[in-house]
Amino acid sequence: MRVLVLQHIACEPPGEFEDVLRERGAEILRVELDEGGRLPARDEFDAIVAMGGPMSVNDEAEHPWLVEEKALIRTAVESGVPFWGSCLGVQLLAASLGARVYAGPAPEVGVLPVELTPEAADDPVFAGLPQTLATLQWHGDTFDLPDGAVLLATSPAYRHQAFRVGPSAYGVQFHIEVTPSMGEEWATIPEYAAYADRVLGPGGSDAVLADFRAATGEMQGHARGMFERWLALVPAEAGHSSAST
Repeated sequence: MRVLVLQHIACEPPGEFEDVLRERGAEILRVELDEGGRLPARDEFDAIVAMGGPMSVNDEAEHPWLVEEKALIRTAVESGVPFWGSCLGVQLLAASLGARVYAGPAPEVGVLPVELTPEAADDPVFAGLPQTLATLQWHGDTFDLPDGAVLLATSPAYRHQAFRVGPSAYGVQFHIEVTPSMGEEWATIPEYAAYADRVLGPGGSDAVLADFRAATGEMQGHARGMFERWLALVPAEAGHSSAST
């Protein structure tokens, strides 16, 4: 299995998802777009994992590579390539399929619950999860659902928290993949800490870190289960030719 990882900043790798990929022997083709990485040809990968980042999908003037990235995602998803997107990744999926991405009513930051929709009960990735999931939220944008999308999770602050398009294209607004080491690193990044303090008030960053430490085991468990079930949707014939890692 050859998996294209679209990474938008060094401190937001796939985390728990990457651990699962390596355990499964997947070949990882990582493209760090903010560092000038070049996107591969369509025949070089079997699935896409798109991670978070501090930019908006609408920042094409500042980050011209977003145009090509969204075009690649659209072409891949429309041709049936399995896709998993987290935070910025879900917004990229929505935008790539023609949906609007825009600023939400207020930033959503912290360890916060999302509720599964009735449709999640029959979904191959979300079925069997608790009705309420603890998630790490760190975003200010939201999105409309693309045509044909199935809403899988929601919250009072941001109605669109997770959706599926077709049989194997998934996006989640929240982070559950963050490992303990990633969480500790985020707390030391001045821009990230300052953002939490602006949204939550003085000491907000410390409060988020404390809540993350308490919930990380639960979140990682759900991340692993969901991602393993998503990987099962990658066609069995994938990965018959080689790719670089």
